Amino acid sequence: MGVKRKAAAAILVLLLCLGSLWIQGGLDYHWDSCLKGYNQGNKINRRPNNTPHPRLQDQLHHPSNSSEADETKGPPVLSLCPGQNFQVSVLVSHLLAARAYTSDVLLQPYLSSWDELIKFMESLGSMVSLISKEIETKTSIIRQLALMSERGPEAEFDPDMESGHSVNTNLGGGNVVGTLQGKGAYNSVRSMIWTELNRGIVDFQRQTDSGCRTILRLHRALLWLKLFLQKLAETPTAGRLRSPSDLCREAYQSTLAHHHTWFVRRAAELAFIALPERGFFFRLVCVQGQEELSVVLTRVVNAIGEIYDRTQKALEENGMLDLP
Repeated sequence: MGVKRKAAAAILVLLLCLGSLWIQGGLDYHWDSCLKGYNQGNKINRRPNNTPHPRLQDQLHHPSNSSEADETKGPPVLSLCPGQNFQVSVLVSHLLAARAYTSDVLLQPYLSSWDELIKFMESLGSMVSLISKEIETKTSIIRQLALMSERGPEAEFDPDMESGHSVNTNLGGGNVVGTLQGKGAYNSVRSMIWTELNRGIVDFQRQTDSGCRTILRLHRALLWLKLFLQKLAETPTAGRLRSPSDLCREAYQSTLAHHHTWFVRRAAELAFIALPERGFFFRLVCVQGQEELSVVLTRVVNAIGEIYDRTQKALEENGMLDLP
């Protein structure tokens, strides 16, 4: 094998491991299994391409009720973009449908939002799509936990379960015990937190595949994507537009980089170099220029922001922002 082929093979191995380590934030625990996990693949049940959640068709026009200020209401009405696997209108629909009560997040549309964000990441090229594989694994973990909960009577959400934990599950419009009674344990972020704390599933000292730890990793990645899209939407008053590669790297350095080792940070920045130019994003969401892109992405950022803030509040109230 020539030198160039050896180098290419080494880079490929590096990127595969980066995809596995991306959300984890460390090397020691996952290094031995990174290639094995990638080769096995991660098969989860996604909705058909560009198919909104059943509740979603009217969400762009009639968002769910919320006592908080809703910056996602009003124009523009987003439509499907022909020829694209990723659909920004479907993403916004899922995000709007994920809002529950005044401070909770429904997990099914939340995970459907991630399905669409994974398509977005996959569209950015093979290097970034490798990272999306680990995110896909995280969404699969929560779906599997929800499925097991539905199958087993002992796993059903039980508000009368005795607990030695003090769990903050206030929804803003009522208590989770009364509001979510009769619904699945993994119906929402707060019902999942309540259930896993009461069952002793969450470990504050070591890494586990609990739903709470998994949602925290997704939560951190969501902030990275939110900040990247926010920067991409910005239109400078003077000077040239900055490259998406630079913007993505800055967003990463402000968010996920704080949870990663030096090795992962360097590998991530190499992956961002391969991001497409700004014109690609115009075509991706079917707009003609930066002004239109800014309008569309601002709406996406606002929708992501509300889901992020609700999840942040639920995790913070229960001391889960630093789960190992």
